[in-house]
Amino acid sequence: MTLTQTEKSSLAPDSTRQQIEEELAELRQKAAEQESLLASNDRQRQALQQQLNLLHNSLSWRLTVPIRKIGNWLCRRTGIVVAAKQSAGTVGVEDYQKWLNLYDTLTEADRAAIGGQLDKLVVQPLISILLPVVNPPEHQLLRSIASVRAQLYPHWELCIAEVATSSAHLHSLLLECQQQDARIRVVVRPETGGMAVATNSALELASGEFVALLDAGDELAPHALFMLAIELNRMPGADILYTDEDSIDDDGRRSRPQFKSAWNPDLFFSWNYLSHLTVFRAALIKEIGGCRREAEGSHEYDLALRCLRRTKGERIRHIPAVLYHRRRFSDASHVSAPEISPPTDATRKVLADYFAAEGLVVSVEAGVLPTVCAVKYRLPEPAPLVSLIMPTRDGGKVLRNCLESIHKNTTYPQYEILVVDNQSQDAATLNYLASLADSGVIRLLHYDKPFNYSAINNFAVSHARGDIVGLLNDDLEVISPDWLTEMVRHALRPEIGAVGAKLYYPDRRIQHAGVILGLRGVAGHAGHGLRPDQVDCAERLQMVQNYSAVTAACMVVRKSLYVQVGGLDELNLPVAYNDVDFCLRLVAAGYRNLWTPLAELYHHESVSRGYDETTEKRERWQREFRYMQQQWGSIIDNDPCYNANLSLDWPDFRLACPPRVNRPWETN
Repeated sequence: MTLTQTEKSSLAPDSTRQQIEEELAELRQKAAEQESLLASNDRQRQALQQQLNLLHNSLSWRLTVPIRKIGNWLCRRTGIVVAAKQSAGTVGVEDYQKWLNLYDTLTEADRAAIGGQLDKLVVQPLISILLPVVNPPEHQLLRSIASVRAQLYPHWELCIAEVATSSAHLHSLLLECQQQDARIRVVVRPETGGMAVATNSALELASGEFVALLDAGDELAPHALFMLAIELNRMPGADILYTDEDSIDDDGRRSRPQFKSAWNPDLFFSWNYLSHLTVFRAALIKEIGGCRREAEGSHEYDLALRCLRRTKGERIRHIPAVLYHRRRFSDASHVSAPEISPPTDATRKVLADYFAAEGLVVSVEAGVLPTVCAVKYRLPEPAPLVSLIMPTRDGGKVLRNCLESIHKNTTYPQYEILVVDNQSQDAATLNYLASLADSGVIRLLHYDKPFNYSAINNFAVSHARGDIVGLLNDDLEVISPDWLTEMVRHALRPEIGAVGAKLYYPDRRIQHAGVILGLRGVAGHAGHGLRPDQVDCAERLQMVQNYSAVTAACMVVRKSLYVQVGGLDELNLPVAYNDVDFCLRLVAAGYRNLWTPLAELYHHESVSRGYDETTEKRERWQREFRYMQQQWGSIIDNDPCYNANLSLDWPDFRLACPPRVNRPWETN
């Protein structure tokens, strides 16, 4: 419960005011007790989570009752109630406000702890905040300035570039602010020239080692610069830093949180997800000449793209905290992501300019949504042969549907299909496979050993003739004719490892939109179970992007890479998680995996194999589960393509309660 100053002053009787203060103290005490309870029950929570993981592995309807019972009990024991109330794929304003009150509100003790750490910082850079002013509402501009002056980290300067067309009153207000704080510097431009030119004028005033961008009307969290300084002490060689953000209205209500991943190049090529708060090393931004006038409208995106060419991914750092509040001019009662403007011609041009400077021939087109871009990479001529590998056992009916959809609906010109028969007994299936092989429609391989998904695919890859291999389930059905073209375009890029597709259930609910590490203990599918009209999770489920892993139900990768990292793990992961492990070995080898929503297929999941419901299968799954945790525990606990403020209990990017973010002033 939080009262505004106006609300407090309206409570005339002192007794009433005292009563409210007592109630607030009681609530604070309860909150402290709740945090203590969460900590003391952490081991029990982990044990229960493992039980939930085992239950979730079986998707049969008869197990949903115990899943719900354990899940509800877990929420009651740990106090995790906000996440349970969230709607799938959304973050409601009220839920977000509750979350902010619990996990993103600085107390006086927090402020004191931060103040006590300032002198301990070895690196204390001066941060220049650039604020171009082009006739904003005065009260909103003053809020921006006030948020800078309220910073707990003191080593900053505010560089304001005011255009000559601003009002005389606004000009006097800015001069007054300059007189009140020597760290505020104001320059007046003789003409507007747009935001790009105004930003450059502010840059000319900057003397700091780092430069932050602030739009008039927007606000910084009071610990924003402190968190930047903490990260620069951890990584003093960083060139670009960015934070999470949300929106704020004139009443101070926050909404539309955007929780970002660590550096995600292909997501950045889809949309400028860095946005705010973004901070650049001053030497880097000055070396490239600041903003380009011709990039007006997309000058910040262009600035980041041009800086990107002069740094490396490991020097781009993400801080998983909401430290920037974008001004919102309209109200909403149920929203979850910042308003995103559709890409303009300027947006597409700055992207095209970036790739041209990199020596790459691409076309920049509209993405799945009008708010994002799709970068189309050129295929070589002739297109390379792709070997599509499809294990099957007694799956004649689903296999027929899969093969027919590939042949009828695939525009990619060069592919072969290798069907691997794993001890089929069904006469109809055997006859069908023989007829396909005789007609040359497929190459038929026989794997006459017990089912081992990893071994079957490794066996097939050794027989593949193509430079590209595609691992496919036999229960897929093609939706988008260019699915394979889209996947091969990315798979041929030298920096890319495995490429995954967007898979749907037959009712159009999402089955796979990338893999999130840590979900249910090891990994799970992003967006699993959501309908297309629910995917407003920061719109990520509609953008080409990098994930730590993608599913082998439909995965494309260069054969040379498959061999380089040793293929799928036959010994430790014969059935489950072999695709996740394979993708993580690609990451360890220096490649990044990619998921694209432009390759769409139906996936009739587990039609041919069923579910792991026998004791033997459950025990085998537990062994594979433990192996993954032992082998990849550090990255599973902190997926760089996800965000520690988001839940590991749900696949739809809802809020984590509590978040897995360490508050640095509490850990030192």
